Amino acid sequence: MTTPWPPPRTARRPLLPRAAAPREPADPARVVRRRAKGMDAGAVAAALEDARFDARQNSRHEDLADDVRGRAELAEWERIDQLLAAAPAGTVYDPDTDPVVQAELAAEAAAAADREAAVREAQRIAARADELQALRELHTLEQTEPRDGDEAVRDELTRRAGSYVQADVDAWLARALAAHRGHYRDPAAREAVAGLLPQPVLAHAALLAELLRRVLGADVGQLAFAARLATSEPEAAGDLAAFLARARS
Repeated sequence: MTTPWPPPRTARRPLLPRAAAPREPADPARVVRRRAKGMDAGAVAAALEDARFDARQNSRHEDLADDVRGRAELAEWERIDQLLAAAPAGTVYDPDTDPVVQAELAAEAAAAADREAAVREAQRIAARADELQALRELHTLEQTEPRDGDEAVRDELTRRAGSYVQADVDAWLARALAAHRGHYRDPAAREAVAGLLPQPVLAHAALLAELLRRVLGADVGQLAFAARLATSEPEAAGDLAAFLARARS
């Protein structure tokens, strides 16, 4: 049996209309700058008069009286008019030489750089959190020296745990701080940590440091009570550490 030619047509499904992606409204000031590019003072003055006329007309209509976009465009025309009035005769408007535009571009570039730096820092924190979690599972966290920024990593681990305080990580940081291990060898890092770690960890580190000074050769394992005291009564643990420090001096 041969297939008839041409083959019978089959019903085709109608194409669904594509929904246009929402577009952000254009910045009124930038719209004005594009229009003003290449204009001299006379052309800008004429455009300013048109913008003022439109503003007066809109003010007479209740539904247009609160035209934020129109007011922004008028303000930009006024600024460009003043800019050219102060410039040498024959100067035309060029956004590339407009100090306000250049300042905006510099601010946007700085903001973009800050966003990129924040993304890189978040990635670094996440990678370090994965590393510390692996060390915990291998039971080798205590043999690891803390690095600059591990206070933020502690916060990330706490966030991953649903804000549950992880005593092993806190004890690791407190012991390292008390013994000046890792980046805590730097006095500036030890001073800055006051705003980076919670009070129980700081109180544990302070109390532990004083106890280790008073009991030479003591093992941190023998001072586990310091962590319990700092966790349950951080203010009292801090007061005790300060008292021991005064007595020592």
